[in-house]
Amino acid sequence: MEAQSSSDMLLSRKRRRESSTRDTEEAERLVKIPRCTVGLKHPAPFADELEPVTKKPYVRVNMEEAKRGTHPDRPVRVYADGIFDVFHSGHARALMQAKCLFPNTHLIVGVCSDDLTHKYKGFTVMNEDERYDAISHCRYVDEVVRNAPWTLTPEFLAKHRIDFVAHDDIPYSSAGSDDVYKHIKEAGMFAPTQRTEGISTSDIITRIVRDYDVYVRRNLQRGYTAKELNVSFINEKKYHLQERVDKVKRKVRDVEEKSKEFVQKVEEKSIDLIQKWEEKSREFIGNFLQMFGPEGALKHMLKEGKGRMLQAISPRQSPNSSPSREERSPSPTFRLPFFTKTSPPPSPPPHHSGARGYLVSEDDDDEDDES
Repeated sequence: MEAQSSSDMLLSRKRRRESSTRDTEEAERLVKIPRCTVGLKHPAPFADELEPVTKKPYVRVNMEEAKRGTHPDRPVRVYADGIFDVFHSGHARALMQAKCLFPNTHLIVGVCSDDLTHKYKGFTVMNEDERYDAISHCRYVDEVVRNAPWTLTPEFLAKHRIDFVAHDDIPYSSAGSDDVYKHIKEAGMFAPTQRTEGISTSDIITRIVRDYDVYVRRNLQRGYTAKELNVSFINEKKYHLQERVDKVKRKVRDVEEKSKEFVQKVEEKSIDLIQKWEEKSREFIGNFLQMFGPEGALKHMLKEGKGRMLQAISPRQSPNSSPSREERSPSPTFRLPFFTKTSPPPSPPPHHSGARGYLVSEDDDDEDDES
C-alpha cells in the first residue's frame, strides 16, 4: 500500500507538472520560471517488502507502446542492475536515463550481494547493506531488488514483471559469457543508456591508491588509529614525521609569501615616495630659478633698486637754456667766517700778482671769466 501511495503521489505530481507546463507554455518564452524544490520524502522500497502483485497475466509492453505512453495504472517496468559500489554521479546519471526512457516508467534497480560480487568481480569498498541503502535514496529509483542475480533468467523477469532492461550498450563479459545481456538483446527487451566518461568506481579507487600516503596521514590527523588504518608502527611514525615536515614547509612558505607581499608593498611605497620627491624637487628648482635665475625676480628687484639709488645720489642736470646776466638776480656776497666787516683785507702775497682779495662774489667770478 505504501508503494501504491508513493506511485499515486508521483503520478499526481506528474499531472500537476504537465498541467502547469501547458498553462505556462507561452509564458516560459518570455519570463523565467521561479525555482522550486520538489523531492521524495521516503526512500525507495525494497521489492521483498512489498505486497505481492495481483494475479494478472504478465503481458509485456513492446517498444512502440512504451514510447507512445501507457496507461497510468500500467507503467512500463524498466530494470537496471549493477554493483553500485562507492555510489557516484555516473551511477545516478545512468539511473536517470533509465527512468526517462519512456513517458510512464517504473524503475526497478537490482543490486548484487557481496558474495556474488566478490566471486565474479572482486572485493568492494562498501558492503551490501550500504550499497542497498545508497540506491534506495536515489530520487530516480522506484523499487530496489536486493541480492539480484548476476545473469537475468526468464523466471526472474516474469517474477518482477519486467518489460525492458536498461544498461549501456558495451558488451559486459562475465561469468563465462562474452555478454551477459546477449539473450536480453535477442529478445528485444534491451534499452541502451550512455556511460558517463571520466568517472567510475575503479577510477575513484585508483585515485585513493595513488594518493594513499596523503589519505593515511589525513586520517591519522583526524584521530584514526594505525590499527584501524592497517598501518605498521614504523609507517605511523614516518607519517607523523612527514606531517611535521610539511607543517614546517607550510610555515616557511607562508613566511616567504608574507615577505614577498611586504617587499612588494615597500617597493610600491618607495616608488610613490620617489615620485613625490621628484615632483617636489622639480617644484623647488622651478621656484629657485624663478627667483634667482638670470631673468629671475631678484635680478629685476636689484636693477630697480640700483636705479633708484643712482637717481637719488646723482646731481640734477642744469637746464639747457640758462638766463642772461641781466636777468639773473644779484648773487649774495659770501664772506669767510673768520673775517669781520671792520678788519681790512690782507695784502696779497708778493708771488701772486694777479690774486684778488678774500671778498668773493659770484659777480667777481663772472668778471674773471670774461677777462
